[in-house]
Amino acid sequence: MEGLHGLEKANALFHNLVAEKKVPGLAAIILEKGEIQLQKGYGFANLENRKKIDPKRTVFRIASISKCITGLALGKMMEDGIVDLDESFYTYVPYYPRKKYDFTLRQLASHTAGIRGYRGKEFALNQDYSIKEGIEIFKDDPLFFEPGTSYLYNSFDFVLLSLAMQEASGVSFQKYVEENILTPLDLKNTFPSQKNVSSGAVENIAQFYTKRSLCFKKAVEVNNAYKLAGGGYLSTCEDAAKLGQSILEQKLLKKETYAQLLTSQIIDGAPIYYGLGFQVSQDGNGRAFVGHVGSSVGAYTNLFVYPEQEKVIAILINCTDPKVQKELDLVIETIFGSTV
Repeated sequence: MEGLHGLEKANALFHNLVAEKKVPGLAAIILEKGEIQLQKGYGFANLENRKKIDPKRTVFRIASISKCITGLALGKMMEDGIVDLDESFYTYVPYYPRKKYDFTLRQLASHTAGIRGYRGKEFALNQDYSIKEGIEIFKDDPLFFEPGTSYLYNSFDFVLLSLAMQEASGVSFQKYVEENILTPLDLKNTFPSQKNVSSGAVENIAQFYTKRSLCFKKAVEVNNAYKLAGGGYLSTCEDAAKLGQSILEQKLLKKETYAQLLTSQIIDGAPIYYGLGFQVSQDGNGRAFVGHVGSSVGAYTNLFVYPEQEKVIAILINCTDPKVQKELDLVIETIFGSTV
């Protein structure tokens, strides 16, 4: 790779991840000022039949990038006066078992409500639960900490958040998101579950893998319907990049709404590097970004939006956490190296 720079080197690094069998396949799109700098598939959507990845058509699980979609939907509900971020969760969901402390929608959306994380095999649950049924998993457990005093990243927060949004709006979470976020942003290849994938896109769903020491095995079957808001959506790399671009351009919601979503919450005077559905942080070189890293059964994803540089980077991988974030960070450095 000596002598390669910028996008050429990024392309080579992506290629190597497949060549060295670190991932079965990946799709990557890099935008600058809305223009495509790189749009490519590497490796295979399906190792068995050698089906190649297409960044515009291959459908992946996007894992926690789903939280960004939920953040936008929450912003829309705030604007329309359907929910109040600082209202008690119990105002919307009075039947949830009472805890020692009250907590708000803002605290759920920023992982500061004290709800617990996954235990044991919960990460890979394969039950066809609705959002409301899904709370059975954790509803009787005590809070981990007093809300607003600490930060614990977890997906159950977003199960509760989506339940409150559903109850407040009187519309299913899935339908609300489709009508208010996916359709206006033209995210035609973004789906709430495998069974909802449009007939034209069914053949484009990637096979999901888990890495073993010497090979990739098909990942276990999971059903993410109840945790759609926190990690259930499927999408193409093209749609993920389009989502990122819409956040960069702030074209769906009001400026002040984006400011709320994309500003880190503060605990004890220090930022937690998380807004409302969005990671709000800086990379290794101090460049500010918003977006999300996602990890779920059969998927590992990155969506980074760099407002100052007007760049969007979307990377989707069809494998449970393949431990390649270091390599992906290097790709990002390389991309910026080309313009500095």
